[in-house]
Amino acid sequence: MTALLLGALGLTLSLAVPGVLAGARWPDRAPVAAVLLWQALTLTSVLCALGVVLAAPEEMTRAAGADHPWTVVALVLSLAVAATIVIRLLISLIKVSARARARRERHRMLADLLDRAERHRELGGGEVRVLDGALPLAYCVPGREPRVVLSDAVLRILDREQVDAVLEHERAHLRHKHELVMESFTAFYQAVPRPLRSRAPLDAVHLLLEMVSDDAARRRAGPAPLRAALARLSDAVPLAEEAPADPAGESRRRRLDRLAGPAPNSTGLSVLAGVAAVGLLVLPTVILVVPWLDQALDAWPFRSL
Repeated sequence: MTALLLGALGLTLSLAVPGVLAGARWPDRAPVAAVLLWQALTLTSVLCALGVVLAAPEEMTRAAGADHPWTVVALVLSLAVAATIVIRLLISLIKVSARARARRERHRMLADLLDRAERHRELGGGEVRVLDGALPLAYCVPGREPRVVLSDAVLRILDREQVDAVLEHERAHLRHKHELVMESFTAFYQAVPRPLRSRAPLDAVHLLLEMVSDDAARRRAGPAPLRAALARLSDAVPLAEEAPADPAGESRRRRLDRLAGPAPNSTGLSVLAGVAAVGLLVLPTVILVVPWLDQALDAWPFRSL
């Protein structure tokens, strides 16, 4: 029964809940809390998968009797499958991180080589780099030596306040290490088998991280310059390999709508989202796994040794 409940919960969290949460609009008011909720949702899905792998063979062999000849084999195989799931996730994370770091290192070198030094000195120098380009692009290149890259077109179409707002937005990405969050979600997305895979967490978290940086830039530079700059900028380079789907500029519209009004009071929503995140992690662990584990240990064939 535990395996069935964990399986049902895992499938619900993997296939049904992401679409509902991605379609909600309350995360726009509390993006940090929403990112934490997405992280809890993803981790709980992994825990449920591990729980099914461990619980199903044990429950079947316990029903057959601890002295059944296949009992130990089934338990060992379940541990091997669980280890495979964990190793697959770790390998995916290592691959995504390695590719991202290599790509960012090349990008940083190119930005330094192609930089128009006389233009970036006007912006205070430091990590800022200005490249020739007809499209107004602004993005950051994270790493040990981060860069904030602007195209020359940005400086032509934006005034200084708007440019400062853009720089604050990109620096917030660097300061809060948003690339690590996106790498973890990208690794999970690539590790999950296709029938169970959903892009909703990847796209939703990418947008929420943009909103988090919008809020940081709003506090430092004001909402009006940032909104004007966002309306004029082209889509920039995403924080991870998997580019987010954005039909009809929906993400941009939601960000502009947020900046048009006052900063939202998100305390209540943040508390509720935090409670929901903790509840997701506690549900499979305490309510389902602990009672099963107590019975499993009682039936463990080597308990009497």
